[in-house]
Amino acid sequence: MDVSTILDPLNGPQREAVSCDKKSVLVLAGAGSGKTRVLVHRIAWLLLVKQVSPASIMAVTFTNKAAKEMRGRISELLQITPQGMWVGTFHGLAHRLLKSHWQDAGLTENFQILDSEDQLRMVKRLIKEHDLDESRFAPKSLQWYINGHKDEGRRAKHVDHHNDAYEKTMVQLYLAYEQACNRSGQVDFGELLLRAHELWLNKPAILNHYQQRFQHLLVDEFQDTNTIQYAWLRVLAGNNNNITVVGDDDQSIYGWRGAKIENIQQFSDDFAATEVIKLEQNYRSTGCILDAANSVIANNPARLGKNLWTDDEEGEPIALYAGFNEQDEARFVVERIEHHVSDDLLLSEQAILYRSNAQSRVLEEELIRSGIAYRIYGGQRFYDRLEIKNVVAYLRLAYGHDDDAAFERVINTPTRGIGNKTVETIRLRARTDNTSLWRACEALLAESGLTRRALTAVQGFMALIDDCDEACQRLSLEAAAEYVLEASDLLAFHGKESGEKGRARVENLQELLNATRQFEPDTDEPSPLRAFLDTAALDAGDQQADEYTDAVQLMTLHSAKGLEFPVVYLAGVEENLFPHKMSLEEPGRLEEERRLCYVGITRAMSRLYLSYAETRRWYGQESYNTVSRFVREIPAKCLKEVRINANISRPLSAKISHASDGHDTGLLLGQRVMHSVFGQGLVLNIEGQGSNARIQVNFDDEGSKWLVAAYANLEAV
Repeated sequence: MDVSTILDPLNGPQREAVSCDKKSVLVLAGAGSGKTRVLVHRIAWLLLVKQVSPASIMAVTFTNKAAKEMRGRISELLQITPQGMWVGTFHGLAHRLLKSHWQDAGLTENFQILDSEDQLRMVKRLIKEHDLDESRFAPKSLQWYINGHKDEGRRAKHVDHHNDAYEKTMVQLYLAYEQACNRSGQVDFGELLLRAHELWLNKPAILNHYQQRFQHLLVDEFQDTNTIQYAWLRVLAGNNNNITVVGDDDQSIYGWRGAKIENIQQFSDDFAATEVIKLEQNYRSTGCILDAANSVIANNPARLGKNLWTDDEEGEPIALYAGFNEQDEARFVVERIEHHVSDDLLLSEQAILYRSNAQSRVLEEELIRSGIAYRIYGGQRFYDRLEIKNVVAYLRLAYGHDDDAAFERVINTPTRGIGNKTVETIRLRARTDNTSLWRACEALLAESGLTRRALTAVQGFMALIDDCDEACQRLSLEAAAEYVLEASDLLAFHGKESGEKGRARVENLQELLNATRQFEPDTDEPSPLRAFLDTAALDAGDQQADEYTDAVQLMTLHSAKGLEFPVVYLAGVEENLFPHKMSLEEPGRLEEERRLCYVGITRAMSRLYLSYAETRRWYGQESYNTVSRFVREIPAKCLKEVRINANISRPLSAKISHASDGHDTGLLLGQRVMHSVFGQGLVLNIEGQGSNARIQVNFDDEGSKWLVAAYANLEAV
């Protein structure tokens, strides 16, 4: 292989990045600009042109899939498999290091890795051993607390509790967790990086050995590094080694899980004489899509700065659809999917993206109704999600006490002091009597066949289910579901889980309430609850396509990073949903939401659809949100508003007749109108008749106002 084979397939900036001789190189690689190609070709350049030994190269990625792809592409380009090169994830490489130096790292020879579930089990045991209330010291929160401090490079002894009683207890639990892991010879994922970093610092001879060996470091997705990962890299690189990092500050979207955008922003300051090379030519999207992405992200301050462009055609304008509600929005998306399929586009070439997991429920229902195969990428279908299965199990048990599967699922969820030993006693009695678990409980209670503590706990659980049963019989379906959600304490239980995951679980539970409100059983069904549970079971059946079936891809915006599709539907582009309302309360979060929008836009290759709902049932109530500020940041020339012919479920319409002047305005509930002073808005309510009628309008910029018909002079938009 000669030099031309390495450089000829590349554009100018890519060649510059591949062949750069500077010790530190920062490659700012925009979306779709060929960053993986640059990394692979730079490794080939080092091996073939610079005659670097494969053993002196360490290439770091963020996922095992990316590491495998990189190794495969290196082998394909070089036509050999380089031996001795370390290519892997941060955690994988740290594990490899610790296995070689377990004694120096203070580990047992056969130390084991704790996965997330194992770690959670250990945390639960420690909380119980310290006789603490899980409602106050939630296991998930403690797990998040421990991992967060490890990601920042802090052990329990480094955490200052400031004499706060709660924080003091959390530090004690962290310390107890460290001691338990050391006793059992176990390390969690955060420990791998922290322990490997401490190995560098505590054993200079080992550090010197690896600095001499790995003289060329290459890092992918650098914008996603956290504090301990960056510290680990800086120590290994030292003052003499070569380091090339590839990333995009505009695609830094994981701050909620510890990623530090500051790492890529300050790289040039931390490494002297850094060469910054920008990859701005995009090979994925049309010019119109890139113009939109550039315009949106330009509103973020403190960017390192780049502007995507393409040699490709300008392409179709971005379609913007305003649905009356979320059902109408879902119908629009499905109608466009069917349209593109009729134009010979595969289902798998189309993706629906959304900000919140809870949005998938309405979209899934419409896809099922239309017989369109779909697959949730990197996640679960709505009715398969843990929190949804929990509340549905409560509803099932309230409807029919003999449902053993539901009984076992929720008897100690949330925890109520009913341990495995008690549950096994109940199971044994059920087998002996050939009856259900519920009937076995009744028998054990009648005979006082449990310990006093277990007896009290089981009685409390059964009383809770009886209360839920009574509520389900006297209340509407939505009210009953809300009662069960509150009485079971599931909302608080799942809400205690820290970060984005806990927030997503709460949103999913609220979306289940929306589902009960919108559910319309057959007229001959005597029990709406039974009909709803049957429908939920069917929707949780084999509707999701397997990996080999042509299917529409559904995913959150976070899951979409790194992917591309000919057609993308970005749903729910409205204020308070995207950007998420929480982002307006925390510093830096709005900028991250905008980067998330940039990621979403740049997933589209040829067609992009944006949609939003003028009214949306959210957090248990109707919300009236304006179109997202991100949409308003897109140049008008890039957007085209679209309409479809569909039967839209609107509230009862009303017309306003100006009796005094005989003029009928023809305004309807849900209609967009223009006011000479307040601008555009949405008609929410109409009271009265004729010129004295009062009209409630939610204005985009001024909020909700009541106006008198005779003086409002509202014009339909």
